[in-house]
Amino acid sequence: MSSDEKPDGRPTAPRSLAEALRARDDASLAALLRARPDLVTPVPTDLTQLATRAGTRASVVRALERLDRFALQTAEALAVAGDPASYDELLGLMAGDDGDAAVAAALPHAVGTLREQALVWGGDDRLRLVRTARELLSPSPQHPSPTGLGPTVQEATAGMSPGRIQELVAAAGLPSTHDAVSAAAALTALFTDRERMAKLLGQAPAEAREVLSRLVWGPPYGQVTADPAAHLRWLLDRGLLLPTAPGTVVLPREVALHLRGGRAHRGTEPVPPPVEPAGPAGTRQGSPQVVDATAAGQAYTALATVEELLKDWDEGGPAVLRAGGLSVRDLKRTAVALDVSEPVAAFWVELAYAAGLLASDGEADERYAATPAHDEWRERPAADRWAELAGAWLAATRTAGLVGGRDAKDRTLAALGPGLDRSVAPEVRRRVLALLAALPAGTSPDPDSVLARLRWERPLRGPQQEDDLRSRLARWTLQEAELLGITGRGALSSHGRALLGAPEPRATGGTPGIPDTPGDKLPVHHRAAPAGAPAAGPVPPGPADPQATAAARAAAARLLAPLLPEPLDHVLLQADLTAVAPGPLQRPLADVLDVLADVESKGGATVYRFTPASVRRALDAGRSASDLHAFLAAHSRTPVPQPLAYLIDDVARRHGHLRVGAASAYVRCDDDAVLNEILADKRSATLRLRRLAPTVLAAQADPAALLEGLRALGYAPAAESAEGDVVITRADARRTPPRTPPEPVPEGPPVPDTTLLTAAVRAIRAGDLASTAPRKTPGTPPAPGELPRTSPAETLATVQAAVLTGEALWIGYVNADGAASQRVIAPVRVEGGFVTAYDHTADEVRTYPLHRITGVAELADD
Repeated sequence: MSSDEKPDGRPTAPRSLAEALRARDDASLAALLRARPDLVTPVPTDLTQLATRAGTRASVVRALERLDRFALQTAEALAVAGDPASYDELLGLMAGDDGDAAVAAALPHAVGTLREQALVWGGDDRLRLVRTARELLSPSPQHPSPTGLGPTVQEATAGMSPGRIQELVAAAGLPSTHDAVSAAAALTALFTDRERMAKLLGQAPAEAREVLSRLVWGPPYGQVTADPAAHLRWLLDRGLLLPTAPGTVVLPREVALHLRGGRAHRGTEPVPPPVEPAGPAGTRQGSPQVVDATAAGQAYTALATVEELLKDWDEGGPAVLRAGGLSVRDLKRTAVALDVSEPVAAFWVELAYAAGLLASDGEADERYAATPAHDEWRERPAADRWAELAGAWLAATRTAGLVGGRDAKDRTLAALGPGLDRSVAPEVRRRVLALLAALPAGTSPDPDSVLARLRWERPLRGPQQEDDLRSRLARWTLQEAELLGITGRGALSSHGRALLGAPEPRATGGTPGIPDTPGDKLPVHHRAAPAGAPAAGPVPPGPADPQATAAARAAAARLLAPLLPEPLDHVLLQADLTAVAPGPLQRPLADVLDVLADVESKGGATVYRFTPASVRRALDAGRSASDLHAFLAAHSRTPVPQPLAYLIDDVARRHGHLRVGAASAYVRCDDDAVLNEILADKRSATLRLRRLAPTVLAAQADPAALLEGLRALGYAPAAESAEGDVVITRADARRTPPRTPPEPVPEGPPVPDTTLLTAAVRAIRAGDLASTAPRKTPGTPPAPGELPRTSPAETLATVQAAVLTGEALWIGYVNADGAASQRVIAPVRVEGGFVTAYDHTADEVRTYPLHRITGVAELADD
């Protein structure tokens, strides 16, 4: 018979969490480490250390915060139950005396979730909540229980005098006892007996029952005067209210449970609230094709907006604040340039930053500008560019919705500034989109039902707040997904579904938003499990593998590409000096047209206007008049209007006639009549010009100011270099040095991948074998945790014998850094002062210097 079995052959109940973990299989241990990744950093040496770490306050708090509402209610009920509690006792606290079929069906899975996450251990007859969780969830005057229950009779009477306790027993109609402990037990037995309690409360005055009804659901504490009223005295005399401090009384837990019908909570929520479709019945589900088309149109608008933002900052964007970020004035200017509101402008700026398309240049006069990655991004197909933007948004922890708010030090949070990272943002975004993916295709959700579902999955501990961070993130997610074109008309598009990595929706004949089969649409931690079976833990939302992320982006781009309009290679020139682009333009055409003309209006078609200033801008960029005529003729579906041809020729004829260089600055021209005209113009007085020669004027302004001043007078001067050559200026010359996108700030340790989990479980098992294996030790065995001690001769003899017999040994080993460890090895050979052995702890063959082995012991036969 094994020491782990009872005389009848049944396994013994675990005596600690470590023993309960030791009884698990590798898959269950891996599920624990996946659900609570903080336990694997660093990898525990054995299962005892794993159990100790799982019971620390920080780890337990993190685990409790990631429970859904019903699992948390189950843990709260266990905290007010006996220790240990049976499954039937727990079911009674959750379902009440009258029972609840939904609670009874969902409770096995909730218990399985708590077991898997090492918050509960033991069999169904002895369920134990880990001590730290019990301390966090148990009722106390300083930290009331979420159940609203107070202390037990035993706890409330702990400091009461024996005589007073006997008076309570007598007033309740019970025989006197010999000591205070038995008296408290007698009162407890009375209060937990439904029939006797009903009879006792039937004798209570109506006012006394009213007092109990006010305390029954919590808080259980009340105030009384030194001379309480008769109905209060009746309750105090029978122990139905017990004093806890002068002037303060409490309703004992047993009394409250009787009045509640055995329920620990006023309302249990075993089933997550469904995500309801938006709109009245009959209009809830739209056409998936319309949703995709709407989302694709918005995706194109998103690309155009980001390109316009970066083009606006091409020559150097706004200055960086000393504390980091964008000033309020610059954000307003950007909003005006993009024709959007300031919060939306902050979203686009943050999105471009998260995608690595803009950054600060790092110069002394630090400014924001486009990055070299922006040029590469512009050359990619439109669908790929959108997938990169949407993927960056999905993974970013920077939260644009916080811009304009206040931080903990009451400082304004600026766009692109510090303090905008919220680690939970990617999880909330993915979860909101996953809820949309569970609806039938083309169906938009009711936002309030989405928020209710999120609150069920991650309930707030303490008083509920309508404006909590997760709710705000969910609202921003719905708005930002629409701006990006992930959703259309509020419904998830097909390319948005692919970006999320979600499967295509099945045809359903049931209620929209509620899956036909309970386990098909709900996440793993909502599925039912048989009683006592370990349940799978919460699955981290979204693909964590970079390859899976790249595949999802590629799939989204493939679905979006046919929905985007094809870039055009032509425009329609009109006689009023405008050009109409009936759709998106090909990159070379768009780049030249942006320099040659000014955008007058946007929409389904973009209208460009040609002006003398815009034509001069093209000439400054190195184009000649013949180049511009040929370009327009090649890319216009209509003949080039005569006014436009005259405009180009007129500006080109005067362009470069004047030359401006650095003296401080000078103007030279072969036609001295033009210089006479400039000198005679009163508007040129601010330039302080004087004639140096018939064809040269000197100015007391710098060349740039002189250029702008002459252009304001209606001339078309050209800048020249020190060698006399015309300086060609380009609008897209400013770029930052190579920059990497901002790294998301993770929420706690990352979820380990399968390879790490496998290695961690193997190392923990091997370490546990080394620390718990029975040993044969000569003389006095070492204390637990100490290394074995043997002389060098004994060590060598034992190892050589193990090589011959093939037996495993337990050794103490100190490495070159002085770190001591225990290992279980199977020696293979001994030579040259080294032992080569298969190390069960590391699961590999290793070589150890004999002089670093502190001692050796044989493992016991069993």
